[in-house]
Amino acid sequence: MKIITVILLSFFLGKSCSGQNKNDIKATIIEYTANTRGFYKKISVQNQMISVSKNRNEVEMPAGRKISDTDWKELINCFETVKLENLATLKAPTEKRFYDGAAIANLKISTKDTIYDSTSFDHGYPPEEINKLVKKLISISEKKY
Repeated sequence: MKIITVILLSFFLGKSCSGQNKNDIKATIIEYTANTRGFYKKISVQNQMISVSKNRNEVEMPAGRKISDTDWKELINCFETVKLENLATLKAPTEKRFYDGAAIANLKISTKDTIYDSTSFDHGYPPEEINKLVKKLISISEKKY
Protein backbone atom coordinates (compact mmCIF):
# COMPACT_ATOMS: atom_id res chain seq x y z
CA MET A 1 0.00 0.00 0.00
CA LYS A 2 2.82 2.40 0.85
CA ILE A 3 4.54 1.68 -2.45
CA ILE A 4 1.39 2.51 -4.42
CA THR A 5 0.97 5.73 -2.46
CA VAL A 6 4.59 6.74 -3.11
CA ILE A 7 4.25 5.99 -6.84
CA LEU A 8 1.03 7.97 -7.18
CA LEU A 9 2.41 10.87 -5.17
CA SER A 10 5.56 10.94 -7.29
CA PHE A 11 3.48 10.92 -10.45
CA PHE A 12 1.25 13.82 -9.39
CA LEU A 13 4.12 15.93 -8.06
CA GLY A 14 6.09 15.34 -11.24
CA LYS A 15 3.14 16.41 -13.38
CA SER A 16 2.46 19.60 -11.42
CA CYS A 17 6.11 20.68 -11.44
CA SER A 18 6.54 20.13 -15.18
CA GLY A 19 3.54 22.36 -15.90
CA GLN A 20 5.09 25.22 -13.95
CA ASN A 21 8.31 25.22 -15.98
CA LYS A 22 6.67 26.43 -19.17
CA ASN A 23 5.80 30.09 -19.52
CA ASP A 24 2.01 30.55 -19.41
CA ILE A 25 1.31 32.99 -22.22
CA LYS A 26 -2.46 33.11 -21.60
CA ALA A 27 -1.96 34.86 -18.26
CA THR A 28 0.78 37.13 -19.62
CA ILE A 29 1.03 40.59 -21.15
CA ILE A 30 3.93 41.16 -23.54
CA GLU A 31 4.85 44.77 -24.29
CA TYR A 32 7.48 45.89 -26.76
CA THR A 33 8.33 49.58 -26.87
CA ALA A 34 10.66 51.42 -29.25
CA ASN A 35 11.15 55.18 -29.22
CA THR A 36 13.37 58.12 -30.10
CA ARG A 37 12.62 61.83 -30.24
CA GLY A 38 10.59 61.48 -33.44
CA PHE A 39 9.46 57.86 -33.34
CA TYR A 40 7.31 55.84 -30.97
CA LYS A 41 5.85 52.36 -31.25
CA LYS A 42 4.29 50.24 -28.53
CA ILE A 43 3.10 46.71 -29.21
CA SER A 44 1.02 44.97 -26.57
CA VAL A 45 -0.06 41.33 -26.75
CA GLN A 46 -2.49 39.66 -24.40
CA ASN A 47 -4.50 36.47 -24.90
CA GLN A 48 -4.31 36.30 -28.72
CA MET A 49 -5.03 40.03 -29.13
CA ILE A 50 -2.52 42.64 -30.33
CA SER A 51 -2.65 46.41 -29.93
CA VAL A 52 -0.26 48.83 -31.59
CA SER A 53 0.17 52.47 -30.61
CA LYS A 54 2.27 55.07 -32.39
CA ASN A 55 1.24 57.90 -30.08
CA ARG A 56 3.26 58.17 -26.86
CA ASN A 57 0.63 60.46 -25.27
CA GLU A 58 -2.17 57.89 -25.33
CA VAL A 59 -3.35 56.91 -21.89
CA GLU A 60 -4.90 53.65 -23.05
CA MET A 61 -3.88 51.32 -25.84
CA PRO A 62 -6.13 51.41 -28.92
CA ALA A 63 -8.55 48.57 -29.53
CA GLY A 64 -6.73 45.43 -30.46
CA ARG A 65 -7.20 42.87 -33.16
CA LYS A 66 -7.10 39.10 -33.00
CA ILE A 67 -3.87 37.33 -33.92
CA SER A 68 -4.31 34.50 -36.42
CA ASP A 69 -4.05 30.97 -35.03
CA THR A 70 -0.88 30.28 -37.04
CA ASP A 71 0.87 33.44 -35.81
CA TRP A 72 -0.33 32.76 -32.25
CA LYS A 73 1.19 29.26 -32.25
CA GLU A 74 4.48 30.64 -33.58
CA LEU A 75 4.43 33.38 -30.93
CA ILE A 76 3.82 30.79 -28.19
CA ASN A 77 6.78 28.75 -29.44
CA CYS A 78 9.01 31.83 -29.39
CA PHE A 79 7.75 32.85 -25.94
CA GLU A 80 8.36 29.43 -24.41
CA THR A 81 12.07 29.64 -25.27
CA VAL A 82 12.54 32.87 -23.28
CA LYS A 83 13.99 32.52 -19.79
CA LEU A 84 12.08 35.27 -18.00
CA GLU A 85 14.39 35.40 -14.99
CA ASN A 86 17.33 36.25 -17.30
CA LEU A 87 15.55 39.06 -19.16
CA ALA A 88 17.02 41.87 -17.05
CA THR A 89 20.60 40.70 -17.59
CA LEU A 90 20.61 40.30 -21.37
CA LYS A 91 23.36 42.13 -23.24
CA ALA A 92 22.43 44.16 -26.31
CA PRO A 93 24.43 43.12 -29.40
CA THR A 94 24.74 46.68 -30.75
CA GLU A 95 24.87 50.21 -29.32
CA LYS A 96 23.42 52.37 -32.09
CA ARG A 97 20.89 53.85 -29.66
CA PHE A 98 23.70 55.74 -27.92
CA TYR A 99 24.21 58.06 -30.91
CA ASP A 100 20.64 58.16 -32.32
CA GLY A 101 21.47 55.41 -34.82
CA ALA A 102 18.49 53.34 -33.68
CA ALA A 103 15.43 53.70 -31.50
CA ILE A 104 15.71 52.55 -27.90
CA ALA A 105 13.73 49.34 -27.43
CA ASN A 106 12.54 47.46 -24.36
CA LEU A 107 10.64 44.26 -23.78
CA LYS A 108 8.37 43.95 -20.77
CA ILE A 109 6.65 40.72 -19.82
CA SER A 110 4.03 40.83 -17.07
CA THR A 111 2.87 37.55 -15.57
CA LYS A 112 0.25 37.22 -12.87
CA ASP A 113 2.99 37.36 -10.21
CA THR A 114 5.96 39.27 -11.62
CA ILE A 115 7.00 41.93 -14.12
CA TYR A 116 10.13 41.16 -16.15
CA ASP A 117 11.86 44.07 -17.91
CA SER A 118 14.69 43.69 -20.39
CA THR A 119 17.65 45.98 -20.56
CA SER A 120 17.49 48.57 -23.34
CA PHE A 121 18.57 47.47 -26.80
CA ASP A 122 18.48 48.81 -30.35
CA HIS A 123 15.17 48.56 -32.20
CA GLY A 124 15.66 45.87 -34.82
CA TYR A 125 18.68 44.37 -33.02
CA PRO A 126 17.43 42.55 -29.91
CA PRO A 127 19.61 40.26 -27.80
CA GLU A 128 19.88 36.77 -29.28
CA GLU A 129 17.89 35.19 -26.44
CA ILE A 130 14.76 37.21 -27.30
CA ASN A 131 15.42 37.79 -31.00
CA LYS A 132 12.77 35.38 -32.32
CA LEU A 133 10.11 36.69 -29.93
CA VAL A 134 10.77 40.36 -30.75
CA LYS A 135 10.93 39.76 -34.51
CA LYS A 136 7.65 37.81 -34.34
CA LEU A 137 5.95 40.60 -32.34
CA ILE A 138 7.07 43.20 -34.89
CA SER A 139 6.01 41.09 -37.88
CA ILE A 140 2.55 40.42 -36.42
CA SER A 141 2.11 44.12 -35.60
CA GLU A 142 2.81 45.06 -39.24
CA LYS A 143 0.27 42.62 -40.71
CA LYS A 144 -3.08 43.83 -41.95
CA TYR A 145 -5.86 41.46 -40.88
